[in-house]
Amino acid sequence: MRSIARPGVRRAMAGIATAALLVGGVAACGGGDGGDPAEGDGGDDTAASPEGVDDGTTLTLWTRAPLEAQANLLVEAYNATHENQVELTITPNDDYVARVGAAAGSSDLPDLFAADIVYVPNWTEQGLFSDITDRISSLPFADDINQGHVEAGTYEDSQYVLPFVLDLSVMFYNKDLYREAGLDPEQGPTTLQEFKEHALAIQALEKPGVYGSFFGGNCGGCGVFTWFPMVWASGEEVMNEDGTESYLASDAAQEVYAVWRELNEADALYPGAAEETGATWTAGFQEGNVGVMPYPATLLATASETVDVGVSGIPGVDGGVATFIGGDGIGISKDSEATDQAWNFLAWLMSEEAQVEVLAQNGDVVARTDLVDNEYSQADPRVVTVNEVAGDPNSRTPFARNFQQAFNATDSPWLTLFRNAIFGDGGSVEEDNEAITEVLSQ
Repeated sequence: MRSIARPGVRRAMAGIATAALLVGGVAACGGGDGGDPAEGDGGDDTAASPEGVDDGTTLTLWTRAPLEAQANLLVEAYNATHENQVELTITPNDDYVARVGAAAGSSDLPDLFAADIVYVPNWTEQGLFSDITDRISSLPFADDINQGHVEAGTYEDSQYVLPFVLDLSVMFYNKDLYREAGLDPEQGPTTLQEFKEHALAIQALEKPGVYGSFFGGNCGGCGVFTWFPMVWASGEEVMNEDGTESYLASDAAQEVYAVWRELNEADALYPGAAEETGATWTAGFQEGNVGVMPYPATLLATASETVDVGVSGIPGVDGGVATFIGGDGIGISKDSEATDQAWNFLAWLMSEEAQVEVLAQNGDVVARTDLVDNEYSQADPRVVTVNEVAGDPNSRTPFARNFQQAFNATDSPWLTLFRNAIFGDGGSVEEDNEAITEVLSQ
């Protein structure tokens, strides 16, 4: 039995924030000689210095494609200032889980690897990461690190994971289209009803190729990342504390489905919503053809290259804001033979140099609460907004043992639920919600 209760919802810490939860594939399997995490097999964890060892060792690091930009920036900055050198491997999103599983089974994991936060608990329990409990506690700012990600990587009182790159879901809107539609370009939607009205106002412009909104209608992870916050902002939960029962037939959840169903029926969604699997779900906005939609905060810099982007929190039925605090955790693999050197990279990753001068400078939100107020965040009011949403008590990092099967898988009952609610007759929400609970409770 676990000695640490893992609630179905993790409370956010102020000022924390990649990539949307779009991972598919199968669950990774354990194996090799990494030991049982319950035994606290962390090598020479307790003997290591807080900074680790920087002696010119070549380290290997794997991450998935949605984090490529941030991962490259971090690795380049580390390599430029350290004797150790990190070799980064980027794997397509849809292939990542299978690749990690195969490598774990053959004891061939890299020294370091990142994991979508929804996979971290299972991979931790399976023994894929090395214990870094004492190393984390040796950091003078340990309590300021995003605890949602640390807790996701905690098993039987031992810690295995730190935040890598964190992502928040927020509302992006096209300020130019807002101006044309007579909307306030400095004010995003503050309720679900306003969101619908804004989208319909942009649709009413009847500009060729321009639509009110968009969502990944065949992407369970997209729905998790962008619709769960609408429920939380409304003061309701999506699961029970144990992550074994779904509440996605609640009044607030059904209001969410109703809004998107109305937008679909009004032809106010950018073409392809019903078929969108997540691979291109942000493209329409990036091209300036979508007025307002929930979006990954990590793509602010990219979207701003082509669009005058406004940012607001994702609203609830009657107001409030929330975000899904997602992204990836990172740890030292069970197969690494250079754990002290790998820790040197992780300790640096948590440093002010990496968090502020690399991530914050790139427009990303830092993973330490004591570094939220920095020169880069102060320079962009939109980043301030992201920080504020991250600190809202409604914001969450959800957890469920069977999260992947219930929500992210291509055949998940959650995907069935919202597709029926938006594109079907909308009459099977209660039944579909029970199907989610059946998977969660297994």
